[in-house]
Amino acid sequence: MKLIRFGEAGAEKPGVIIGDHYYDVSALVSDYNEAFFGGDGLEKLKSAIASADLPQVDKSVRLGPALARPSKIICVGLNYKDHAAETNAPIPIEPILFFKATSAIAGPNDDLIIPKNSKKTDWEVELAIVIGKKGSYVTEENALEHVAGYVLHNDYSEREFQLERNGQWVKGKSADTFAPIGPFIATQDEIADVHSLRLWLTVNGKTLQDGNTSNLIFNVPFMVSYISQFMTLLPGDVISTGTPAGVGLGQKPEPWYLKPGDVVELGIDGLGTSKQVVKAYGGN
Repeated sequence: MKLIRFGEAGAEKPGVIIGDHYYDVSALVSDYNEAFFGGDGLEKLKSAIASADLPQVDKSVRLGPALARPSKIICVGLNYKDHAAETNAPIPIEPILFFKATSAIAGPNDDLIIPKNSKKTDWEVELAIVIGKKGSYVTEENALEHVAGYVLHNDYSEREFQLERNGQWVKGKSADTFAPIGPFIATQDEIADVHSLRLWLTVNGKTLQDGNTSNLIFNVPFMVSYISQFMTLLPGDVISTGTPAGVGLGQKPEPWYLKPGDVVELGIDGLGTSKQVVKAYGGN
């Protein structure tokens, strides 16, 4: 299945994509949240859809974040060798973990708002994992049993806040609109091989990132297992798995960053595309 949420910000309804059409499933489920994913919601919804007469939704509707606000967004840093190299960082011997505030979540095509006092707002196309089953101390062998599906994520980062202002990376990762998620969550059966997906990103039509999940340093089962050794993963939690080379911080001969008026587009095989227009804080 492909799960969407549609409607005005803060009032989204759950839906599905079937074929080339959007359908409203709000009569069947209340939202794509912890209760849904943790209560066999995917299987129940799949069964209910088979016999339901679903209202069709106009495809011009705004798509919201593909899931309701989760308990946490856990990000894995420097998880592609080429990205580590472009930032002059050593290859991690264990995953680098950091949190991204859930208040950063936005719809896939919502505007990106450059934070107040920002000079170095950067882009990062990433594959994100959506957890479907509560887990602690999960083994690699059983890790995929805890995955509901996958979703496109742009892990926007303010590099000055992240790297030059002391403390943890979370400061540079958590501004409002810094986590556009969607357009849809694809359940595992929709993706033939999660470790063979092209992911790409353009700014103003110029391709800057063009990678493949085959180049992940730590793969999906390992990341789910590893993170669960340190915290309980709850249904609906998001794990963002890192970005390939091509971010603003790594541009040659000099880094460069987003400015108002720029247009960022990105996508992953099987997970659709998203587009964000860059605007200044306060609309100036």
